[in-house]
Amino acid sequence: MSITVKLQTSVKALSNWGTESDPDQSYHTGNTDPRGFGHIGLMVPDVYAACQRFQELGVDFVKKPDDGRMKGLAFIKDPDGYWIEIFNAHSV
Repeated sequence: MSITVKLQTSVKALSNWGTESDPDQSYHTGNTDPRGFGHIGLMVPDVYAACQRFQELGVDFVKKPDDGRMKGLAFIKDPDGYWIEIFNAHSV
């Protein structure tokens, strides 16, 4: 299911304070088995310009805008390995 919302939106990042040094603390991105949460998407005015900037910053790509059959959208990884879809309104 994909939902595009054209309202002011915020993303709330939570931290489980105190777990940074807990050897038993773990997390799972959901992008490998067992599957679960997939990814969030960020709408940008220009996917190619955004991806150029991500590349300059050394961001890891799952999919670049012209890879595969679906052109004009990309997937990057955040520092924890979660996937982030980069798209614009014309590509959905």
